[in-house]
Amino acid sequence: MNDHHSSPAHVGTGTDPVPNRIHARPVPRPGRLVSAVLVLVLAAMALNGLVTNENFRWDVVWLYLRDVTVVRGVGWTLVLTASSMVLAILLAVTLAIMRRSGNPVMRWTSWFYIWFFRGTPVYTQLVFWGLLAVLYPRLSIGIPFGPEFFVFDTDDYITAFWAAMLGLALNEAAYLAEIVRAGLSSVDPGQAEAAKALGMKDSKILRRVVLPQAMRVIVPPTGNETISMLKTTSLVLAVPFTLELTFVTNAIGNRIFQPIPLLMVAALWYLLITSILMVGQHYIEQYYGRGFGTDRPAGTGGGNGGGRRRRAKNGGGRQAAIAASGTTKEEPFMDVTP
Repeated sequence: MNDHHSSPAHVGTGTDPVPNRIHARPVPRPGRLVSAVLVLVLAAMALNGLVTNENFRWDVVWLYLRDVTVVRGVGWTLVLTASSMVLAILLAVTLAIMRRSGNPVMRWTSWFYIWFFRGTPVYTQLVFWGLLAVLYPRLSIGIPFGPEFFVFDTDDYITAFWAAMLGLALNEAAYLAEIVRAGLSSVDPGQAEAAKALGMKDSKILRRVVLPQAMRVIVPPTGNETISMLKTTSLVLAVPFTLELTFVTNAIGNRIFQPIPLLMVAALWYLLITSILMVGQHYIEQYYGRGFGTDRPAGTGGGNGGGRRRRAKNGGGRQAAIAASGTTKEEPFMDVTP
């Protein structure tokens, strides 16, 4: 009896009950510490050179950062970016569907469009759009080599804004078309075949089955293209369109003989808008990535040990959510196990 109630020998003595236990220790990684210190030193040096350099004239930057003309230029830049991207996305989806078409005319027309607009610089295209009224003073709608039904002067309808928007959108559509085509190709063909077996039409299959699954592939590069479009609007001076942010800040800088502070004003506005777009892109990617292993519980790490421990603590992500929904039994074998 005394043997059963006596405490083990290792209690209070500090001995390990498991013989030959391996006491693992993290592998020392001095390179990480050295690289982190080096990056922090370089960042501090860059920040010091940026803040303490009087040539940047931060007082002028702060003054014109809120200038009415500059803020109006920001508004026109956002309008130009949004309208160009909307038109480009609509055209890109059409081109991607044409590339997948069984009609050779549609397929080769789409290929030629993408080849032409990806093969010529966007600045050159914008120059041509600015000279459209010189090349074609009158535009008409009718039968080729036949009667004309509607005739109008180019200058009356294709203003500098419309020329800039069309030039940006048509160029961007060529790149987005390949992104959309890659997204559509990433969906398993069996999905469309199963939908056809249920009697769904091709257009409905595209809208309800293929596109929702392709969005997780399409959204990330489209977000990058949107941010790139924001900065590409600075090239519309080739049209010329003189209301966007870069042209406005350059004009003010040349007028007051302070080009560097006004360049900083434009850079700060671009950084602010880009940061907001990146946050929006993150949430859109999360939304369309649901069910594909990209949705992680809040607070989890990006593949490190801490993230794994937190996922285990939270119940394993999706498995925990399934168990919490109450749609599965805790003991699934009780119905068949005597």
